[in-house]
Amino acid sequence: MWSEFKSFAMRGNIVDLAIGVIIGGAFGKIVTSLVNDIIMPIIGLLLGGLDFSGLSFTFGDAQVKYGIFIQTIVNFLIISFSIFLVIRTLNKLRRKKEAEEEEEAEEASDAQEELLKEIRDLLKQQTKSAE
Repeated sequence: MWSEFKSFAMRGNIVDLAIGVIIGGAFGKIVTSLVNDIIMPIIGLLLGGLDFSGLSFTFGDAQVKYGIFIQTIVNFLIISFSIFLVIRTLNKLRRKKEAEEEEEAEEASDAQEELLKEIRDLLKQQTKSAE
């Protein structure tokens, strides 16, 4: 059972997933700090010093803190947009690399085709000289 678990845990996909979760958590903390410490104070200033996290109302004995909910939505939107920009940039780089590789393969194919044409022409010349 131990060896079976070890082979399961050490498969490439599991390790890649663990790395992704760790990096994602760290990235989330960075973006959360960006939102809480930089973006939201600026938005608060633009809105006349409004701080979303302090928005609330009392309903009976309960205090409904809808400002924290608004803050969480803003955090989500900024994190989602940041991830979108990162993935978009990575996709552009990947497409550029694939285009370069395709171009190199095409050039290699053209060079190989040219070489084959030269060999064909040489063989034709040899056949004509032998006749």
